[in-house]
Amino acid sequence: MFSSRITDRPLDAQAEFDSFLATLHGQGAMVSFVGLARDRARSGAAVEGVFLDHHPILTLRSIEDIVQAARERFAVSALRVVHRHDLVRPCEAIVFVAAASSHRRAAFEAADFTMDRLKTEAVFWKREDAADGTRWIEPLASDYADSAHWSS
Repeated sequence: MFSSRITDRPLDAQAEFDSFLATLHGQGAMVSFVGLARDRARSGAAVEGVFLDHHPILTLRSIEDIVQAARERFAVSALRVVHRHDLVRPCEAIVFVAAASSHRRAAFEAADFTMDRLKTEAVFWKREDAADGTRWIEPLASDYADSAHWSS
């Protein structure tokens, strides 16, 4: 089972985990990752919220392309991505990624690959609203380096 979903609703990571696990049959490994909205800006100021603007078709398509690339690259039998959009409060789940495979290495690598690509390629415009102002967030050089390491 390979799926992608974007939502403006709070993301219940435990429910996503349980639902994904219930779809698995005979896999030897499952890896999951939950990304949380930070409570501090790079400046150190308290974050009031992160707003993720999106395009309903382009954003979902970009995530589906990432899932398909992971599916083709790694020996995984299932992969799920759920990503929030609109306003996300500090410490709320912003993304859920789960991968399943016969062996752990493929599941770990597929989840890692998927997150690296989501950080740099998913079509979102991210605005951070903090005590010291509002700013648009771009991927860091380290995010691009993490994603580029999969090119080799």
